[in-house]
Amino acid sequence: MNIAAIDIGSNGARLLIKSFNKNTTDPSKRLKKLMFVRIPLRLGKDVFTLERISKEREHMMVHMMKGFKQFMKLYQVERYRACATSAMRDAANGKHVMKKIRRESGIRLEIIEGAEEARLLCNNLIEKTDSNQGNFAYIDVGGGSTEVSLLHDGTLAESHSFNIGTLRLLSGKVTAEEEEELKQGLTDYANKYKDIQIIGSGGNINKLYKIGQTDKKRKEISLDELKRLYGILQPMSIEERIAAFNLKDDRADVIVPAAAIFIRVCEYLKATAVRVPNISLADSIVDGLALSDEQKERPDSE
Repeated sequence: MNIAAIDIGSNGARLLIKSFNKNTTDPSKRLKKLMFVRIPLRLGKDVFTLERISKEREHMMVHMMKGFKQFMKLYQVERYRACATSAMRDAANGKHVMKKIRRESGIRLEIIEGAEEARLLCNNLIEKTDSNQGNFAYIDVGGGSTEVSLLHDGTLAESHSFNIGTLRLLSGKVTAEEEEELKQGLTDYANKYKDIQIIGSGGNINKLYKIGQTDKKRKEISLDELKRLYGILQPMSIEERIAAFNLKDDRADVIVPAAAIFIRVCEYLKATAVRVPNISLADSIVDGLALSDEQKERPDSE
C-alpha cells in the first residue's frame, strides 16, 4: 500500500510518498520512500507582511495541489494526509484558500495547530531515536514559528509554539515580547529539566549540519560550530552564500536566521550541541498513517 503526506509550511511545501509493507516486522523494510518533491512556495512572505495570502500565491497553491494530486494518482496512493502550519494559521484568508483547494484539486487540507504539529513530530521522534531515557528538547524551526517539545523518559512532557520563525525574522515581524517569551520559556525548561539534549529538525539545521560537519558519523552539530557558521554566513550576500555553499535561493536567506534561533535555543537550554536525525513533519505524517493502520488491524484494537 502506498501512502502520502503533504506538508505546507511557511517557507516550502512538500509531498512525500512512501510504500507501506504491512507484512514485515523489519523496520528498515516497513516503510520505503518512493518520491519526495519540495516547492519553494514561501507563504510566509505574503502572510507575515500582508497578513493574507496574495491572489498570485493562491493560484500557485491551487496549481501545485493539482500537481500533487496527479503524482498521488501516478503512485496509486491509497491514503494521504495534507497539513498546513503557521502561515496558513495566521492568514486572514487561510480557510478560504483551503476551501478553494478542496474544490479545485479534490485534496482536503487541514490547518493544524502547533500542539498537533508537536504531537506528530514527537511520536515519530520517539520511534526513530534513542530518546526514551533522559530529557530531550525537540526543536523544529520553520518559517513562521519554532515548535519546542520537551520529552522526559520517552513521554511528551510539555510543548510550546513560539511565533519566531525565519521568515518572520526576515520580515521584521518578531516583537521584543515574543523574543522574551522564547527566552523565558526555555530558561524555565532548563531549570525544571536538567541535562537537556536538543534534537533539531527542519531543512535549515540539516543544511547547517551538512556544510559544517567533517565527521558524518556524528549526527550532531555543536554550538561552537553553529556560531562559527553564523559568523561566516551572516555578512555574506545571498548570492555569495549560494556560490560558496551550493544553497538554493530559498535556503540562502533563511539559513542565517535559522542558525541564530538554534544558537539562542542552545544557550537558553544550556546545551552544547544539536542532534540532527533528519526527521521531518512529512515523515511524521506518513508514519502516523502507517501506525494508525496497524493499530486498526490488531485484534485488541476494537
